[in-house]
Formats: sequence, structure tokens, C-alpha cells
Amino acid sequence: MRTTARLLPATAPAAATIGLGAHGAYAGDFAVMEAFPSTAAPGATITVNTAACGPGGRGVGDARSLGAGGFRLSAGTHKKVVVGRFKVPHDTEPGTYPIEVSCKNDKPATGDLAVRHHKRPSGHVHTGVGGSVGPDITKIAAGVAVLAAAAVGGTLLLRRRASGAQGS
Repeated sequence: MRTTARLLPATAPAAATIGLGAHGAYAGDFAVMEAFPSTAAPGATITVNTAACGPGGRGVGDARSLGAGGFRLSAGTHKKVVVGRFKVPHDTEPGTYPIEVSCKNDKPATGDLAVRHHKRPSGHVHTGVGGSVGPDITKIAAGVAVLAAAAVGGTLLLRRRASGAQGS
């Protein structure tokens, strides 16, 4: 009973603070903006969408942080979502860039785009010699000789069987 008497006065203020507290983790009236793909290489076309603008809404996007400039968003195939597109410039450095949308109804939306460089292969492939060195005349001649011997041997074997079967 004594432990309960001490525990109750200590937890009551904490519970009241949580229950009556303000929006501590809420960072404003920013809605979510999605980018597809969320990770892209320079030169890729990015599709952006958000529900912040409401049904039939419109907005303007800002991708200047990565050098793409502004882009327009308009009603998409879904009733409550607006959609826009922009292209990642070829000279964009790898990193994460914020993308912002301002809707006509004065609601902002934000999201991030990660830019990664995909290295292209260069040089020759290190897989061994294989057939890439050139023809070896000795090996070719040996292969032809083996094939010719097999053909001659098979022909003789078939003739011998054919002639032996007729005599019985």
C-alpha cells in the first residue's frame, strides 16, 4: 500500500502532461509528398504526388535544391491526389534533396529524393582466356581429325552390321 501511495502522486503529473500536452512531435501543417522512384540516378524522370491540394486541386512544385527548377502538379487519376513530374539534371551530385509543393489551397507538402550515381562498366571483362585469344590451328586440326575418325568408324560399323544381317 505504501508503494502505491508513492507511485500514484509521481505518475499523475506525467499522465496529465501527456494527456493535455501540445503537439510536441508535430512539425507544422506540412503534408506528405511522395516521389517515385524515391531513389534515382541523374537523368531519371521523377513523378511526385500528394493529397495536400485536395480533390481537383493544383499546385506548384519546387525541385531547385537539386537543380531541376519548378514543375506543375494537377489532378491525377485518383480523385484526391495531384501529380507532377520533373527530370533530375545530369550534373546532380549524389545526396538527399528536399522537394516542396505549394498547393493553391495554401497547404504545403514536402518530401525527399535520394540521388545515387550508377557506375557504368568500363574496360574489358576479366573472365579468363576462353575463345577470345584467337584460333589455335593445332587444336582445330586435332578436332577435325577426331570427328573424321568417328565418321569413318561409324560408317564402317554400320556397313558391317548391314552386310552381316543379310547373310543370316
